Amino acid sequence: MTIPDPQTSTPPRWTLEGFRLGALASLPVLPGLAAFSMAFGILAARKGFTLGEALLMTGTVYAGLTQMVVVESWPAQITVSAGIGIVAVTLLVNLRYALIGTTLRPLLYTSPSYKIYPTLFMLGEPNWLLYLRYHANGGRDPGYLLGTCVTFYVVWVLATIPGYLMGALAGDPNRFGLDMVMPAFFVAMLVSMWKGPRKSLSWVVGGVASVVAYLLFGGYWYVIVGSVAGCLVGAFSDD
Repeated sequence: MTIPDPQTSTPPRWTLEGFRLGALASLPVLPGLAAFSMAFGILAARKGFTLGEALLMTGTVYAGLTQMVVVESWPAQITVSAGIGIVAVTLLVNLRYALIGTTLRPLLYTSPSYKIYPTLFMLGEPNWLLYLRYHANGGRDPGYLLGTCVTFYVVWVLATIPGYLMGALAGDPNRFGLDMVMPAFFVAMLVSMWKGPRKSLSWVVGGVASVVAYLLFGGYWYVIVGSVAGCLVGAFSDD
């Protein structure tokens, strides 16, 4: 994929129609996204967070896996070392967004920064997958990505509220299978992006590297190791 020259390339148009199409494309994902956000709300309530604190985290951090990890490991008393640990975990788990953003650079490079950066703040894996599929099918309107991002962000934040209010009534949210919502979505999206064994070699390498890293190191290093391994294989096998 070649990065366009911003001096000679015409910036893509961000249209309301693209925004609308992105919002509509998001609809099938929203029930699962809402369930995942509710699971976070349940966990936050059980950890003693106030509703305001839960909403503040979900609206500013806006990273489902990171929020779950941080809240699950939240210390009884905040100290300097505990704060450093929380920041380190957040950085580690969210490093994957640097890789995700890199893949979008060739698609958004000529767009103005005042449009790109607010959109990237709301970017997540589901938006990324939807936009890549949209672009692969010939779509070129970044408004589509913004439509998915805004829709997901609003639902993610609002769904935390009923989850929080349910609180301990639901017990362990994992026993309802809520922890499988996002993996199931990713698998379904990957099926539609299948382009043959050779083009999918990076998937296999990334998956194997993740499993090995998890078995060797534990924690959440597998997120970064798998992502980097898959990206390197994809880069060197790209035609």
